[in-house]
Amino acid sequence: MICKKNFLLSLFCIGSVWVFGQEKSTDQPTSMEPVFPQKDYSPKAKKKSGNTKTTYDARDNFYKRMEAQQKQNIKNEKDGSKSQYADPQYFGHKRTPRKRPVNKMKFCKVCGIRH
Repeated sequence: MICKKNFLLSLFCIGSVWVFGQEKSTDQPTSMEPVFPQKDYSPKAKKKSGNTKTTYDARDNFYKRMEAQQKQNIKNEKDGSKSQYADPQYFGHKRTPRKRPVNKMKFCKVCGIRH
């Protein structure tokens, strides 16, 4: 009697596993029919902050930077007319480099040329 009950119970379990194992779930993607999830691309709600005070620091800093840049550009234009910048003999030096004989030439750290 107990053996029959165990046999029927095991048969029922195996049968139910076999039946439910054969079901094809539509959620599983296959190479023939891939399943792509539907996404909602609506804009997200903005978080409200308690501080609604408007500051103009960024704008003021921008104008300060632009004024400083303009001053630097004017200064560079004035310096460009000096002989050390306009004359190619200066090689970026304040004074023209000395012309030494070939055997006494030194390597210059400023311009990277031997003179």
